[in-house]
Amino acid sequence: MIASVRPRTTGIRAVVAVMAILLLQWGFLAPPGSAQMASAVANVSTHTFTVGAAGETRMMPASMGKPGYETPLGTFEVLEKVRYLVMDSSTYGVPIDAPEGYRVDTEYAVRLTWGGIFVHAAPWSVDSQGHENVSHGCINLSTENARWFYENVQVGDTVTIVG
Repeated sequence: MIASVRPRTTGIRAVVAVMAILLLQWGFLAPPGSAQMASAVANVSTHTFTVGAAGETRMMPASMGKPGYETPLGTFEVLEKVRYLVMDSSTYGVPIDAPEGYRVDTEYAVRLTWGGIFVHAAPWSVDSQGHENVSHGCINLSTENARWFYENVQVGDTVTIVG
């Protein structure tokens, strides 16, 4: 009697399936037909944040880093998304009770650098958005615009910041 040899693919398929699910959850894979980030450009001098995603392009008023706290220029990959985040100036050496110190609750935070640069909702700076740079380096948007960006961006998408 000759035994039929059957390759052990069931275990490999299970491992591949689990890895695909994890990559989807972590934002490294997009399901077929899902919205892909077309582009995001923050312009420090025009105080705008232009995003092409979900089949549309939006130009949003923004506020970026004020003198002494300039927003870094370049192209950055989205590293993570955090729905609610407490931002604290002591994490980069400025005590929260110093004149430039702060500890604020933010929403719709999209991390661009491990050094603390985010795109996030900043309702306290809405009057300056589109006109003046008043942040400590982050890209400030209205809550509505930050929510739309957060919902349409994926980890690994890029944001380009120009002067």
